[in-house]
Amino acid sequence: MAEAQPPAVAPPAVALPAAPPPYPDPAAPPPRFAPGAVVRVRRGAAPGHIRTPWYLRGRLGRVERVCGWFANPEELAYRRPGLPRRALYRVRFSMAELWGEGSRDTVDAEIFEHWLEAADA
Repeated sequence: MAEAQPPAVAPPAVALPAAPPPYPDPAAPPPRFAPGAVVRVRRGAAPGHIRTPWYLRGRLGRVERVCGWFANPEELAYRRPGLPRRALYRVRFSMAELWGEGSRDTVDAEIFEHWLEAADA
């Protein structure tokens, strides 16, 4: 008896976007924040499509890593090219910073550079 095989996967119905540029993108400016930097998520509101969670606005976190440079999804949502590419950071927040509890747990979020500012700003 033949061993069961998973079903074949059909190709996507739409063309997938090209892979992001290699890390780091040689055409992009250097990242503003290095791993370990303390940053604050901007409080501002922008019209339309926003990729930064509301519960993180105004909160302090620490940059864990620079994820690379990617097209701006806030522009891609309107079928624009998403340029210039933006640096994306993984930022770690303490649960106590977010919800005021004594928890030692953390939350990691990936946030684009234009939503971050230096903690002392």
